[in-house]
Amino acid sequence: MQNVKSLAAAGAMVLLAAAVLPAQERALSRTDVIAAVVARGPRLALAKSDSAFAEAGVALARQFENPVFGFQRTESTPTEHYTIDVPIDLPWLRSPRVGSANAALDAAVQRFAFERAAIAYTADTAYTRALVAAARAILSARSARDADSVLVLARVRRDAGDASELDVQLAAVSAGQLANAAAIDALEATSTVLTLQALMGMPTRAPTVRLADSLSTPAALAASRDGTPLMIAAAEADARATELALALEKRRWLPGIALSAGWESGDPGGTGAKLLPSWGLAFPLPLFNRNGPAILAASAQRDRAAALLTVARIEQDAALARAQRALVVSRERQARSGALVAGAQRVAELSLLAYREGAAALPSVLEAQRIARDAQMQYLEDVAALRSASGLVQLLTMTTNNRTAP
Repeated sequence: MQNVKSLAAAGAMVLLAAAVLPAQERALSRTDVIAAVVARGPRLALAKSDSAFAEAGVALARQFENPVFGFQRTESTPTEHYTIDVPIDLPWLRSPRVGSANAALDAAVQRFAFERAAIAYTADTAYTRALVAAARAILSARSARDADSVLVLARVRRDAGDASELDVQLAAVSAGQLANAAAIDALEATSTVLTLQALMGMPTRAPTVRLADSLSTPAALAASRDGTPLMIAAAEADARATELALALEKRRWLPGIALSAGWESGDPGGTGAKLLPSWGLAFPLPLFNRNGPAILAASAQRDRAAALLTVARIEQDAALARAQRALVVSRERQARSGALVAGAQRVAELSLLAYREGAAALPSVLEAQRIARDAQMQYLEDVAALRSASGLVQLLTMTTNNRTAP
């Protein structure tokens, strides 16, 4: 296990020999990468725009309508009429309108917090994959060098009469296969770094960063968290918004009451140019409709929001259950594979020693080296899977009382 950890650390500090690195490369930690992706990611910009739109909706719901100035000239006296109509924002209309807008804003805030955490989780996973790819590339390069050493040893033993040409050809085939695998792993390591740069909004023509952190197992998660999961809280806020919107539409059968104040002038046979004050109230008459279609539409939106809330709760429970099961399995696999690494590496060393002394056949040496290599690579993959599962559980268990990104 120690050998694999040292490989992971080396993979974090060194890019592969096959990749040509510019002199201006920067060492970035996991925290640096997450911060950069969160700050520059286009997905977060979309979430911010949704929040800004919801804030504008609250401002729109709170604003008062402007008064209307009117002028009318008639042939009858008084000939000039001036009015100012002031719309009255009735409390039983204003309250649900503002409440619905506030609920929509709350839903946008919860979705923004979840989206930010999801982006951080994506960046964290990409950083882990880059670490694993770099460590795999170094391990593959080391295995290729070891295979070359075995090939040289097979040739020496053949020339000394202790081995056959079959051993040499078998060692040559193994060395060629491992060299190809090393080239593929080198390309994969470079690709993961470029993917990471793309997430950070950096150019991707060539690797310009190196990974400063090492691959490590994640810390244990808290047993439980108080509060409502973010996506369920957002769905609940949407449901509240539609309920209040329906209440608003039901009360709008008599909207538009306005207070009218003004004056009249221009009575040559009577008051002359004297200003005559006037006032009144304007009421709409619900003769042709009582806002029925709008009520039906709001009712349908209310029912849809309630259905989406139910779906969100079901999907949240199912996703969290899957993630928690994956976390348990990943932790068990990581512990098991970590325990096998040292033993497999010891078997490979002993088999090579036995072959060097003529006490073992070459196929058993190659098989032991393959098993040791697979055990080391499996450990790397299991650590990455454990980090991914842990991050996903942390993401799904984020609540309204704890919005810290994973």
